[in-house]
Amino acid sequence: MSREAILGAIRRGLRRSALPEDEAMALRARLDAHPRHLIPARTRQPRAALVAQFIERLEREFATCRRVPELALVPAAVADYLASQNLPPVLVMAPHPVLRALPWSGHPMLQLHEGAAAAGDVVSLQHGFAGIAETGTLMLPGGAARPTTLNLLCETEIVVLAASRIVGPYEEAWDLLRAEETAGGLLPRNVMLVTGPSRSADIESVLELGAHGPRRLHVVLVDDEPAARG
Repeated sequence: MSREAILGAIRRGLRRSALPEDEAMALRARLDAHPRHLIPARTRQPRAALVAQFIERLEREFATCRRVPELALVPAAVADYLASQNLPPVLVMAPHPVLRALPWSGHPMLQLHEGAAAAGDVVSLQHGFAGIAETGTLMLPGGAARPTTLNLLCETEIVVLAASRIVGPYEEAWDLLRAEETAGGLLPRNVMLVTGPSRSADIESVLELGAHGPRRLHVVLVDDEPAARG
């Protein structure tokens, strides 16, 4: 079913006709303008402070972080993390060019296969598009190079993120996405904003990690810009 057919069915269900042209123009203008909401002052800081804030808020939300000075050290950081958590050295990895180019051969104990996660996969390795210092949130757009199932199905998710991709407020992350990830003027069909491991306190107000997704979230943060190191 086409997009227009779907929207037409919704309009009929709501007993509404198509919008008058003046109202449609006002909506298009708002969508094109990308208006800003209130920007917290805490997101207007020097780069090093912004990165530190991202890490602090990430860890506040029960995630963990390991900083490495260069991409080549990511495989060692991944292996160390799996060993520290007594997890098997088997990962399903996003088929992203940055992850593919890492020197995995130096860690032959790691078993990697690319693609979407499936039932039975325990650990996923995802490529992070951006980090949002405002709340310690990861922006993970879906696509062929970043399968969304990696963010949902595995008990443990590891995300490789460059420090240069950390922004202050949410608005700046959406700016990056519009500038770099649009296809034919359209955003990716799925964009996940992940703040810590999955958790819920719905049952008797007892916090349970891994309620609807990964129980563990670990970020390997690559210090790819001197200004972010402090």
